[in-house]
Amino acid sequence: MTLDFNQQVITEFRANRGRVGGMFEGARLVLLTTTGARSGAPHTVPLGYLPDGGERIVVIASAGGSPRHPAWYHNLVASQKVTVETGLMTYEAEATVLIGLERDEVFARAVEADSGWADYETKSGRTLPVVALELKDGGPPEASSFGEGLKLIHDAFRRELAIIRKEFAAGSGIGAQLRINCLTACAGLHVHHEKESGGLFPALGERFPELEPTLDRLRAEHVTIAALVDDLRRVVRNGTGGLPEVDRLIDELEAHLTYEEEQLIPVLDI
Repeated sequence: MTLDFNQQVITEFRANRGRVGGMFEGARLVLLTTTGARSGAPHTVPLGYLPDGGERIVVIASAGGSPRHPAWYHNLVASQKVTVETGLMTYEAEATVLIGLERDEVFARAVEADSGWADYETKSGRTLPVVALELKDGGPPEASSFGEGLKLIHDAFRRELAIIRKEFAAGSGIGAQLRINCLTACAGLHVHHEKESGGLFPALGERFPELEPTLDRLRAEHVTIAALVDDLRRVVRNGTGGLPEVDRLIDELEAHLTYEEEQLIPVLDI
């Protein structure tokens, strides 16, 4: 990609909280900022990524099939401290170039999910480096209010669930990477709900006693959602139920997110 094209994507990404159109529409995308190995100046590029469970994502130095490693890869080899922008938040990460069996297993997962990675490697004539980016320091969502922050978090889950549905529908089936994508999203949703039930809801209950019946319903829904999440993981893992079951489970998850926003954003933004 040219510098001008990259800058257009970066500008659109930042203006739309991580959403871009064109060739990247509906894709998992982050902005990676490295430190120039020679210049020492910050260098930002948009990159597709793969979830890798917990607080780690993976990027592949494909450079569109170029025979040379991209500049950002050389930069992070020289300095492993990088910055990642997700559209929801910006965080500091440590880059690790995967080697040996770990590299090959992650790349095989990527190829199973999207054969384009194999095409890039063949075209480039080189072994494409695979890099893990592990979160080291990050803050809350970059929002102007608590209500907006909640909406941003929920929208990030909605986006990821939509991608998982698309991958399942496209025939990724029960591939290893799809299972990890689902596991990562489901684990993130569980942590989010634990924080709400353990921290946000008690604080809101103290401030707005009249909200307690709604908070009780949301707590009960969190228990139900935990079961739905387990069902979604099982469907994706085993392929049982097919796309109709994935649709049903995702619809129920999204209905909970919508109800929670309708009830909580007005009071969060008081």
